[in-house]
Amino acid sequence: QVQLVESGGGFVPPGGSLNLSCTASGTIASISGMGWYRQTLGEQRKLVAVIMNGGSTHYAESAKGRFTISRDDVKNTLYLQMSSLKPEDTAVYYCLITAGLGQRARDYWGQGTQVTVSS
Repeated sequence: QVQLVESGGGFVPPGGSLNLSCTASGTIASISGMGWYRQTLGEQRKLVAVIMNGGSTHYAESAKGRFTISRDDVKNTLYLQMSSLKPEDTAVYYCLITAGLGQRARDYWGQGTQVTVSS
């Protein structure tokens, strides 16, 4: 019953910045982590950044130093601040929330938001 909605995507020139957000429609009781993935045409969906329930963050090498993931636990909202954007950052960005642990874990995905970095 949980729905995730991403927003903030758009067209931005190289070197520009963009902020994405992802809001869940309902409360998720036991969130293990939240993350952002991206996918380009013909390629697999890949991790961009993740923030665990304890607050630790992890980034793909391509995102380190340029992207910042954060969350608002009260609002069940995930954010991704992106700067120094490159054309290779162009992709559909997806929000992920994982609830529970181990074999009982459940993944919730958003519908994706397009980010296009181009002159």
